[in-house]
Parts: sequence; structure tokens; C-alpha cells
Amino acid sequence: MGSTTGTGTAPSTTELMEQVAAVGAAYFQDFAAAAARHGLNSSQAKALKAVLEPVPMRALAGRLGCDASNVTGIVDRLEALGLAHREAAAADRRVKIVTITDEGRAVLDRIRDDMTRARQAFDSLDTEQRTALSRLCQQVLPLLRP
Repeated sequence: MGSTTGTGTAPSTTELMEQVAAVGAAYFQDFAAAAARHGLNSSQAKALKAVLEPVPMRALAGRLGCDASNVTGIVDRLEALGLAHREAAAADRRVKIVTITDEGRAVLDRIRDDMTRARQAFDSLDTEQRTALSRLCQQVLPLLRP
């Protein structure tokens, strides 16, 4: 097993997994707190991001990792706030497509801007570190997706 104690030994896969999980959890906590300051729970805010392009309800459920019945309540709330809307698909009127509204985009931008801890963390990286992190994410993410 590797160590991150400065001995030059690379961290083990388990250590990397734990570190990435910790970064992801901290990022999500910051995201959820920012969403709450804008009147949304984390599922609603995550749904806004997921519908930047029109998405069928069933696909949205998959993206959010929840049951289709849960998505109905999430979209109901977003519609009531004027942040998203749904309409029947042209090809199959039984399929409902969810799309973000201009106000929804504005709220999502404000949530991202309000993620102060995440912004501070990523702002602390220099250009070389940002480039390296981006490259690593681009390499690993496709392997993690179903």
C-alpha cells in the first residue's frame, strides 16, 4: 500500500478513492448549502443542472439516481418556481420533456457563484494544477459512469 507522507510513494487506489470521496462530499455539502440559500434542496438544484438541455422525465430520474415518481415532485416544485417547465414530446405525447427556463439558468448560476468553499478551493490552484486536475477528471470520469 502506498503512502502520501512525502516519501515519494504514490497513494494507493484505496487512498485515492477516499480522497476523491472526501472532495466530492465537501463539494456536495457546499452545493447543497448554496442551493438552500436560494430556496432549493440539493435534488432540485441538481435537477436544474441536469435539464440544461431538454431531458425526458425518465432520463432525468436516471441522471438523478432516483425513482421516476420522485422526479415528478422535484419537477413540480421547479415548475411552481418558474425554474423549469415540462411539455409533451413531439414524437410521443406520453413522454414529458423537462427544460430549464431562463430564470432557472439564472438561479443555477447564482448557486454556483454562491459556492464559496468550492470556489476558494479551486481558486487556490495555479494554472498547471488546474490543467492537471482537469486532465485527470477527463480520464477517470468516463470509467466511472455506467
